[in-house]
Amino acid sequence: MRRIVFAAFAVVIAWGATAPVFAADTPAERRWVFTVDDGKSAGDLVVRCDKRGDCDSKYYFKDNGRGPEVTERYRLAPDGTFTRYAAKGTTTFGSRVDERYDAKGRGGAWRSTTEQGGSDDAVGKLYLPLGGSMLVYESLLRLTAGGKVAEVLPVGSTQRRTLTRATVGQGAARREVELVAFTGLGFTPEFVWATTGENPELFGIVAPGYLAGLPEGYQDEAGRLTELQQQAEAELLGGMTVRLSKPMPGLSVIRNARVFDAENARLHDGLRDVYLQRGRIIAITNSDAPLEGVAPARQLDAAGRVLLPGLFDMHGHVGRWGGGLNLAAGVTTSRDVGNDNATLQQIIDETADGRVFGPQIVTAGFLEGESPYSARSGFVIGTLEEAKRAVDWYAAHGYIQIKIYNSFPRQHLRDTVAYAHSRGLRVSGHVPAFMRAAEVVEAGFDEVNHINQVVLNFLVDDKTDTRTLQRFYLPAERTAGLDFDGPKVQAFIKLLQERGTVIDPTLTTFDFLRQRDGESSAAFAAIMPNMPATFQRARMSGGMEIPNERVHALYNKSYARMIDFVGRLHRAGIPLVAGTDEIEGFTLHRELELFTMAGIPAPEVLRIATWNGAKYTRTLADRGSIEVGKAADLVLVDGDPTRDITALKRVALVVTQGRSIDPSAVYAELGIKPFVAETPRWMEPR
Repeated sequence: MRRIVFAAFAVVIAWGATAPVFAADTPAERRWVFTVDDGKSAGDLVVRCDKRGDCDSKYYFKDNGRGPEVTERYRLAPDGTFTRYAAKGTTTFGSRVDERYDAKGRGGAWRSTTEQGGSDDAVGKLYLPLGGSMLVYESLLRLTAGGKVAEVLPVGSTQRRTLTRATVGQGAARREVELVAFTGLGFTPEFVWATTGENPELFGIVAPGYLAGLPEGYQDEAGRLTELQQQAEAELLGGMTVRLSKPMPGLSVIRNARVFDAENARLHDGLRDVYLQRGRIIAITNSDAPLEGVAPARQLDAAGRVLLPGLFDMHGHVGRWGGGLNLAAGVTTSRDVGNDNATLQQIIDETADGRVFGPQIVTAGFLEGESPYSARSGFVIGTLEEAKRAVDWYAAHGYIQIKIYNSFPRQHLRDTVAYAHSRGLRVSGHVPAFMRAAEVVEAGFDEVNHINQVVLNFLVDDKTDTRTLQRFYLPAERTAGLDFDGPKVQAFIKLLQERGTVIDPTLTTFDFLRQRDGESSAAFAAIMPNMPATFQRARMSGGMEIPNERVHALYNKSYARMIDFVGRLHRAGIPLVAGTDEIEGFTLHRELELFTMAGIPAPEVLRIATWNGAKYTRTLADRGSIEVGKAADLVLVDGDPTRDITALKRVALVVTQGRSIDPSAVYAELGIKPFVAETPRWMEPR
């Protein structure tokens, strides 16, 4: 399930923002057009204001069969803050938007389906709606003028920095614009294109490789603005590798570690010393018998902590800004399963050169069919020959597999799978519309992505269009009543056994199926005390429309049964991999917790996250276990995750790509309270 946007824009599109501040000479109506991937229209935003200053906006965005629809009515104070605001509509997955803010004297009060509150000191502070259009930044541009910090309600603050400038349009439409980065609203900067001058307005937003929201008539500028934004982001990112990781020249030793044997899913007896040089493991000894005559350049006392191989996220959608979250969580390899091809190739190069701070990337090529619901990253094909040419491109660019998506034409599926196999590529994916999971397994799929795609096998017929929100609502409504011991389910499990098909459940990303507005996300409840206030607030919003307690109980039961089914698959010998398709790092930790809740012992869960990850990315000769000759991809944990999988949150040290990383320092930079009280330190001879 591809996220609607990349991390930097998640609040803007998925949950909405605010409304515009108009300069005195602004026309009464403005329109922005949203395009995704290769220029496909995905929606628009229309704003109209009357002479009294009352404004209405209508926001519509749809990609891959889902997206928000919201109308707003509001009035703004001279400084750009709201005097009143109201929004109604639906969110990305269909839950209700019903929100209001009113300024009262020096205070303000707000309520929505998620929260209710007020402030006695609201003057000059901008209320940030949870539902609405993208134009919060226009108010923020005014509030942050001259380097000022803007206070926002209910909590938080932001300031901005100008990164680069450009000229867009021709003749009377010619305009000067600048790229602005807002910080403080999330883990990473949020990038906005704005007009210049005393009264700047929002010009648009760009998510490189995916989305552009620009004024009507300026769509042709998306490519150039994307390129300029990529360059500016790269300059910001370049310093992260230097600041947050340290090179390890010479010989390094991690002493007194309890080493996890990933192949056999157990801890080795006793304490071990692990010797590292030039990014590889060169020796492993018992700690009471270290190598003689060796003078390491640095050593670190693990003090009995558990040393794991680097973790694999097997369902990522890699962007430039999520790498710190991955690395701090011990994720040293991410398998990308859906991205803009050119953008992904660029990020791989930038990561290898240290210009992007992130894990190593393994690639799965995205392959989709033409339809009104098409997700347009990767290649969108209509014929078998086009599918074969796409497979050839992926094979030539070092991809290990292809991922087939919802609109792929059924008549070309079997031949495309066979051709991909002939080129040495694995095949994974969603189940194309009007098909069942059993059919794609029989057609040769090596792997099926997402637990909803698996259980839909028992819930659909050849007329069910799973490109719509039915792919979420059907599992939520009907998984609770499935008979997992019945003949249909058992026949499917037998088919998976016979074919050796891998399942990539991404259980955590489907937590939204049962989350109601106003309740903290169960997926991230354990880490909430460490998170920035803006993150905590955003995670109080539900996803699905859950009208009453009966429906909530049903969706909860269905979700619990999905978790249980993953355990049944494991016990039946079906290979599992662990992936996220949600916020980097933390989601993988939660995914592994859910695997243990499914009845899989913690050591076996760790094997899935390490050994299986390497096996099914074809990197097992280099990663996935702690062995002499393999890459030094290592994670030191402050606790014993073989007994308590939640200890994985307490990552004390990460070594990867020849560098040492202090997760606590990374989290601190991202505005997250560290999870380890005392970080072990490398000691160097004086």
